[in-house]
Order: sequence, then structure tokens, then C-alpha cells
Amino acid sequence: MEDENIALNSVLGLELIRVFFAVRDIANRQKIIEHARDVLQSERAERPGSVSPEGPSS
Repeated sequence: MEDENIALNSVLGLELIRVFFAVRDIANRQKIIEHARDVLQSERAERPGSVSPEGPSS
């Protein structure tokens, strides 16, 4: 019984680590996407007469 508990705890620990790194990876990707979006928006704002991807404002 004790060996089963140790094995179960090991598996749960490994699964928690996997989930942690998956969440961290997603958060890092989201930060990169947000940064790229900010850079593109600032570049568009610097160009006179630029049109946003949503189309011309009315």
C-alpha cells in the first residue's frame, strides 16, 4: 500500500510539473503576441493615412 502511495504521488507530481510548464508556455506565448500587437499598432499609428485591420473608421 505504501509503495502504491509513493507511485501515485510521483505520478501526480510529474503531472503537476507538466501542467505548470504548459501554463507557463501559454503565458509566454500570450505575452509575445501582445507585444507584437502593440508594436504593429504603434507602427500603424506613426504612418499617416493608415487603415486599421477593422477597416476605415466612420
